[in-house]
Amino acid sequence: MNLVGAFASRLAPIGWRWVLCGSEPAREEARALTTTLGALLLGTLLSFDALAASPQLKVKAHLNPSEGAMVGGLVELQLDVLTDTWFTQAATLPDLSLDGALVMPPNGQAQHLNQTIDGQSFNGLRYRYLITPNVARRFDIPTLTVRATPGLATAEISAQSMPLSFTAAQPPGFNPGETPLVANALRFTQTVSQSATPLKVGDSITRQLTLQADGALAMALPIPALADVAGLSRYAKTPQVTTLDDGRGVVLGGQRIDSATYRADTAGTYTLPAIDVKWWDANTRQIRTAQVPPLSFEAAANSAYKPVFSIAEDLKQLGQNRLQFSRHWLLWLALLVGFAVVAYLLRPAVIRARQRWRLRRQAKQLAWRQSAAFAWQQIDPQLRARPAQLTALYLWLRRSRLGLKLTGAGPRLQGLLRGLYGRQSTVDQSLAQLHQSLSTLQSQVAQQQVKTASALRPLNPVHEKDFK
Repeated sequence: MNLVGAFASRLAPIGWRWVLCGSEPAREEARALTTTLGALLLGTLLSFDALAASPQLKVKAHLNPSEGAMVGGLVELQLDVLTDTWFTQAATLPDLSLDGALVMPPNGQAQHLNQTIDGQSFNGLRYRYLITPNVARRFDIPTLTVRATPGLATAEISAQSMPLSFTAAQPPGFNPGETPLVANALRFTQTVSQSATPLKVGDSITRQLTLQADGALAMALPIPALADVAGLSRYAKTPQVTTLDDGRGVVLGGQRIDSATYRADTAGTYTLPAIDVKWWDANTRQIRTAQVPPLSFEAAANSAYKPVFSIAEDLKQLGQNRLQFSRHWLLWLALLVGFAVVAYLLRPAVIRARQRWRLRRQAKQLAWRQSAAFAWQQIDPQLRARPAQLTALYLWLRRSRLGLKLTGAGPRLQGLLRGLYGRQSTVDQSLAQLHQSLSTLQSQVAQQQVKTASALRPLNPVHEKDFK
């Protein structure tokens, strides 16, 4: 940019002389400087385009410590993700699992880096995988692929690290197959709290053990032995396993808190035994033992105390440690099972009976709709309709076994028909009379049905479906 400024400062007075004087040498000098400046600007733009087109991504892996790993100790895999531009978003890290070792992936926190590689500046982040070997053998870390989108990149790019390996050895003084605790420093303390002072039968005392180890994973901390004591009922609580860090995401170690409550069932003097934790000091490279002292206390007699429950006593009362159930509940359970079995066995019969009932109901409905009584119920609504209809009347006569011979239904019906279809028809009056004479008409037809039917079949039988 300084070179461009120099050319611009040189070109300005020449340009003014050419404008004011118009001399040919000034013009030539201005043309030369303009050409040089244009070439310089074009080269600068091309260099920027080349830089934007190919941002670099590098991944480097390191082990800390690189040698001398111990079973139960902590090995840190440092994964450096670098670019020569910048990162538009967090890199996508691969998963890592090793057979025979605990692996804690990065927790999202990373250390910022600035490095110079082959004379070129790179910046990026360092991620940490924490590895704790559980067996003494060689561990191979495969090639790890990291994906990221650096600045000026048109798409996501990837880079790979070199494969690594390390060998974990069993610390001296530990048996084969035993997973030792390896730490830089260890703190093992206990706190005691009791429900009453002085303690009596029925009261309780709580023993809490806190184990903190620097340079060790919380998942790798051993479980302290909170043993049972005769005369005391022990109730263990869920342990609290947490990670110790520096407040900025860097893991410093692990912490485990175990606690148990002991209730005095009988009067007497009790002692909770001392608890030892054997560990390997990674700084001095020797075995150490951390211990909490034994805890002694006395529980006085308490005549007012009655145990709320005792599993052992309940089993004894139920008869030689065998569980028994109430006969009342057994009877109800047997009845419930029997009812379920009967219902399952009768289910096909119930389904068949329901299907038969449906078929009978449908047959009854069909027979009813094909009866003379059903047709008789349709006569009145049809006579009241406008225009009126006699379809139901003909259908009723047909189903009453009178055929379509309306004159056979009586002289009154004949007069009504003449009023409907005669030369001088009085439709409304005849329909009104017919409506009033329905009961008389029904009785007349009933009387005629009593008479002996003719043995001859009708000359022109008409199907009933023609009037439906």
